[in-house]
Amino acid sequence: MDLKENGVLGRLATLSLERCLVKLSKVSAGTWQLVDTECSTGTLADAILQYDFKNRTAAGVSIEVKGAFSFATLMLFDPEEMDCISKCFLGYSFPKTKSVSQSDEMMLLELGNIILNALTNSVMNALGTGFIPSVPRYVAGDSRGIEEGLGGVMDLKRDFRTVQVTLAMRSGESVSRCKVFAFLPEELARELAGMVS
Repeated sequence: MDLKENGVLGRLATLSLERCLVKLSKVSAGTWQLVDTECSTGTLADAILQYDFKNRTAAGVSIEVKGAFSFATLMLFDPEEMDCISKCFLGYSFPKTKSVSQSDEMMLLELGNIILNALTNSVMNALGTGFIPSVPRYVAGDSRGIEEGLGGVMDLKRDFRTVQVTLAMRSGESVSRCKVFAFLPEELARELAGMVS
């Protein structure tokens, strides 16, 4: 793992997401901030386990980009914190249910679309290439369920350079955190780091 390349990839993700969060804080009901950025190398399963499954499950949104430079992004949330997430994004929460409701799911898809596309756009702009990202997909479950949910579009045995960004959101006294991932094939990570360094 190249520490210099990881630093470049981390800065690219940080800059794009910080700009997105400034705009999001202006138009949504909550305050959003970037807490931490890390880079690692390993399989999809290795990366997903970096998320704290404190309530054993997560709810998430994924976007894939196909083409000469294929990669994927993922955003994971704690399903127990839907009330806070909704208040931060929409200004109100949906009636509480035992699981993630259809309204919660739609809200996560919209929020994930905004944040993941900011990250995806920064990667593609750095590469100077056109792309068509997939429609955001909802994924949920424990770490194995999330991994299997992404298995249809990603090689689960392959090693990726993974950029992980922790975001925090606040509405009044309510605080929640989520994690954003970019799964970059090694050759893409090297090319990207070379272009933006």
